[in-house]
Amino acid sequence: MIVWYKCWTFFCLIIKNNELSNKTLLCYVISLMRTNIFRSIISLALFLFFLNLAAQERKVQNRPYIDQRKFHYGFLLGLHMQDIELENNGLIDSETGEQWYAEIDNYSPGFTVGVLGDLRLNKYFSLRLSPTIHFGQKHAKYHEQCSGSDSTQVFKSTYISLPLDIKFSAPRYNNFRPYLIAGVNPMVDLTARKHDALRLNPFDLYLEIGMGCDIYLPFFKLIPELKFCFGLLDIINRDRSDLIDNSLLKYTKSVNGGHSNMIVLTFNFE
Repeated sequence: MIVWYKCWTFFCLIIKNNELSNKTLLCYVISLMRTNIFRSIISLALFLFFLNLAAQERKVQNRPYIDQRKFHYGFLLGLHMQDIELENNGLIDSETGEQWYAEIDNYSPGFTVGVLGDLRLNKYFSLRLSPTIHFGQKHAKYHEQCSGSDSTQVFKSTYISLPLDIKFSAPRYNNFRPYLIAGVNPMVDLTARKHDALRLNPFDLYLEIGMGCDIYLPFFKLIPELKFCFGLLDIINRDRSDLIDNSLLKYTKSVNGGHSNMIVLTFNFE
């Protein structure tokens, strides 16, 4: 419950101080999930357990035998937010005396579309593969500490991902069945560009955890799902032989590395 208390305290702070940007909110959520990952999993499990007990009356079940199928197929649509945690080193250029700092300063929602296949392992566990495409972008700001000058860069991306997840579902009650999900997600960026101030490696590997709920409707199953994805690899490309303007090399030298993060909200249809 410590995680939920921290979230409540932070949202109260937002209400009192509306100058906090969406950058602050997203960074706090990512940091909270990263540093308290095991507490978060326990809290999500307890939340879903009590949600499952909240229903008071038994109702007629829609599609009562659908979960007994060995295979399930469907498609998904959704939104996502991309971020990069950049590690600045505070390097001062010996020739110019410049000291540059980089950060992702604002976010734009991206579009997500994909298909999914679900293999039933037993009553509570299933294995899910969901090839997905993410269309989105990240906006970076570079700030020079001495002069105060700024420069910006937009990273447009088209990710093809192949997440492989284990899904743990609570017992079904009426037409609802909450679940937890966790797995790994390799991604390839098809639009990684050369000659930019910072260049990102096209391949990345994510660890992802999330939660959702199967909602059984008369003709299909609707599944809203929220996932938090944490990049495991350093995606900053330090080999800048592609640069035509060598003055841009200062941006790469000013960071030690960077890790991607992503929050994905999808609606799955089976």
